[in-house]
Amino acid sequence: MEKTTKVLIVDDDVDTRSLYAEALRAVNFDVREGGDGLEGLELATNDTPHVIVTGIIMPRMDGFQFFEALKKNVPTASVPVIFLSHLGREEDERRAKEIGAAAFLMRDMTSPNDMIQCLNTILTTKEYVVGIDPFNFDAALLAEDLDINPDFVCVSEGKVNGRVVLKLRSRDGSDKHFDAEISCV
Repeated sequence: MEKTTKVLIVDDDVDTRSLYAEALRAVNFDVREGGDGLEGLELATNDTPHVIVTGIIMPRMDGFQFFEALKKNVPTASVPVIFLSHLGREEDERRAKEIGAAAFLMRDMTSPNDMIQCLNTILTTKEYVVGIDPFNFDAALLAEDLDINPDFVCVSEGKVNGRVVLKLRSRDGSDKHFDAEISCV
């Protein structure tokens, strides 16, 4: 892998950050480090990384706030984000998945080699987000079978807050085989 692959690691735990940063540098990733979401946002905005690894509980701006700020910034909106949790709470994992995190890893169960493997998978996997036209082909049947809004809009508390889309992720580097997920964006 060329040194041009940029990774930003954001975590207030210096030991954790250093452990992963040193391992990634050893295999030629260009790694930058930030101590919290605000510092990470500044680093990501000044030099957009290819992937971001962030903790969740941090001072000034936590990992979820950091993620939301990244998604509002055009240059960083499509950067894959890996959440690295030291608590492993199910609600954090569920929230990370719902908002579109590339991965959710447990800090104490993720070796530096596992992190490298995760990054390589994310960087080599193609992903597409496809809108669904409610009037085409089997769209109405799909909505009925999945018990989703037939207009393919996401509704929460009576308010439309996004569109139902089909996310396709290449499987095993293939250009023809994909894993699919229905999601709201």
